[in-house]
Amino acid sequence: MTRREVTPAAAGLGDFASRVLDVAESIPPGRVMSYGDIATCVGEGGPRQVGRVMALWGGGVPWWRVVHADGSLLSGHEREALRHYRTEGTPLRSGADGSPVRLDMRKARWSGDTRAEMSPAAAADPGLSRAARRRS
Repeated sequence: MTRREVTPAAAGLGDFASRVLDVAESIPPGRVMSYGDIATCVGEGGPRQVGRVMALWGGGVPWWRVVHADGSLLSGHEREALRHYRTEGTPLRSGADGSPVRLDMRKARWSGDTRAEMSPAAAADPGLSRAARRRS
């Protein structure tokens, strides 16, 4: 199921939840935002409210890119999240034994500024759609 499909559970999706999911969808591969970062970005709620939205409706967006502020792996989802992080080249910090123990938040954290992540041509024209920015 994608986020855009309406189910009985998703029928109650409010404006806050929709904005949270839109931000989660916009996080580029290899980058992450904390729950608090997303709350700040949408200008409402806090980390717990963002976490609740992700728990209820986040399965259709790249949920592994929404993380704890300390970079710790999502409990119960470590294996699947690590698979995504490795595929996307997300910066990880390793433990003494070399196994990944957390995300490197200094390198992986995304500010939410799409202009910083796009090509110079797309950044110069804020009127471009998201699809047009991807093509440029």
